Amino acid sequence: MTSSELAQRLPNEREIDQASAAMALLSKSLKPSGVLPLSVRQNDETIEIALEPSIGKMVIELLGHVARGEMVTLVPYGADLTTQKAADLLNVSRPHLTKLLTDGDMPFHKVGSHRRIKARDLIAYKAGRDARRSDALDRLQALGQEFENP
Repeated sequence: MTSSELAQRLPNEREIDQASAAMALLSKSLKPSGVLPLSVRQNDETIEIALEPSIGKMVIELLGHVARGEMVTLVPYGADLTTQKAADLLNVSRPHLTKLLTDGDMPFHKVGSHRRIKARDLIAYKAGRDARRSDALDRLQALGQEFENP
């Protein structure tokens, strides 16, 4: 099994159970500082390592997604994404993503005749989109409260 398999399919029941058990155990092992201590048995030797808080929390979060039966995709920040992969990550259609690119809403470059999007640009676009949505919802909520209490 390769690590990319769970990006292509939902985890099976055994993987869900293992991820849930591992997440619970690792969460209890977190130090107050956020460091995640691990012991690995190699041959007759036990090797102790301590994962930095950001890495430990990422591992636990990944296990949480698998435990909830979700597909998981890890995307390196500097990766070049195809338009289909970028559309999937934004949860939009590929034609819609292509329109965003041609309208200049997101930078891209070409590899031959194919468009490629940097993961960092996709993440920045998504953060901006999500912030705009959140602001719009806040304004709608405020309008609703004004309407209810004139």
